[in-house]
Amino acid sequence: MTMVYCRGCGKEIHETAISCPQCGAPQRPGISGPVSEKRILPAAILCFFLGFLGVHRFYVGKIGTGVLQLVTFGGFGIWVLIDFIMIVIGSFCDKEGGKLVLWT
Repeated sequence: MTMVYCRGCGKEIHETAISCPQCGAPQRPGISGPVSEKRILPAAILCFFLGFLGVHRFYVGKIGTGVLQLVTFGGFGIWVLIDFIMIVIGSFCDKEGGKLVLWT
């Protein structure tokens, strides 16, 4: 019996739960592993407007790659585009490896 944390209230629930029994928040089945406290919306906005400076990477704690994006202007735009797509579809991770899964 594997337990995960609710996306809404943070209580422990079974990993197959469609919604949280305590708060009713819908869960995303199929997400395994750690979940980040950082949110998708701020990361996506930062990436869209300031991605060439690597600001979205600084936001999630990836300082080294943030500096690298700053120096290369976001990998000449290609790296920023890939990061933006990964953020929006929910496969972007923070420094600790937790996925950004919550929008707000």
